[in-house]
Amino acid sequence: MTTLSSTDYDGPLLSVRNVVQEYVSQGPGGVKAGVVHAVSDVSFDLAVGQTLGIVGETGSGKSTLARATIQVEKPKSGEVWFKGQNLVGMSKRDLKRARRDIQMVYQDPFGSLNPRWRVEDVVAEPLIGHTTMGALERGARVRELLELVGLSPDIYLRRRPLELSGGQAQRVAIARAIATNPALVVCDEAISSLDVLIQAQIMNLFEKLRAELGLSYVFIAHDLATVKQLSDQVAVMHLGQLAEVGPAELVYGSPRHPYTSALLGSIPGLDPVTGIARRPVTLKGEPPSPLHPPSGCRFRTRCPRAQEKCAVEEPKLVDFGAGHKAACHFPLDAVPTVSVDALRATMPEPALASSAVASRNRA
Repeated sequence: MTTLSSTDYDGPLLSVRNVVQEYVSQGPGGVKAGVVHAVSDVSFDLAVGQTLGIVGETGSGKSTLARATIQVEKPKSGEVWFKGQNLVGMSKRDLKRARRDIQMVYQDPFGSLNPRWRVEDVVAEPLIGHTTMGALERGARVRELLELVGLSPDIYLRRRPLELSGGQAQRVAIARAIATNPALVVCDEAISSLDVLIQAQIMNLFEKLRAELGLSYVFIAHDLATVKQLSDQVAVMHLGQLAEVGPAELVYGSPRHPYTSALLGSIPGLDPVTGIARRPVTLKGEPPSPLHPPSGCRFRTRCPRAQEKCAVEEPKLVDFGAGHKAACHFPLDAVPTVSVDALRATMPEPALASSAVASRNRA
């Protein structure tokens, strides 16, 4: 298998095509109770050096899609093309080589770090598995990585994960993820467990690493304001399907799907016209069960625009121009509904370089 660098490949870095992931649900006595439709026919592309943000409610299939993308769990069907090679069906040896270029940062840093290992061993683990570095070279690389994520090697090398704060532990997890110079990092709720100040610092770190190392990200989060800060493209998932996808400015500024509009309406902020504080608007109804999704459009049971067609025909993604797509029979007009500047104002600005350096060892 030939391994290509991200600069050698001129197509999409990651191309997911018609991925389906389902799980059999078992009742008492192991009897089949139904099928959970976790991810249903999802497709998207990610260009080199870009960040794709994936948003949606709990249970919408975001994390399942990420796991299927990096082949932690094989999808039931579909293809995942990375640098022009299909990861689905690869041999274990070839998949191990490919994973050198694909790494993941999880929501809970303490759950992803071995509590018995010291920081130097945690960060060195992928170097042992994916490189031929000797002990001295690995040690130098570990120190370089810790400095890159804002941790002093002299202070943190010998510490164990439980001796770290949440922000420090996530920085260690990020250092481990970038140890092999990957082309793609998948961040699954990577900052949601951190407090707001540390979230801003980690967001700043992600952007710094993208600029310095040429990384591409798939960034999964519940917080739409956070995703807007980091993403070039945004995909909105609802009950295992893509409701809307496109450039972040278009998805946030002029959403075409009622579900996207409802998610944006739940964000407190300022009215783009009057400047008056806007109260969050709660989406009525409960999300349907992925065991028994509604026929036709899966959002129709909560959609104020639903009509008879929505119950009998499943909508397909329609391109509204500039790569902005939505799966809706009765899409919204292209009228600005959210002030992007007001949305940014709901999140603290990433720390300036000078203040970030002063605060890293306290994170």
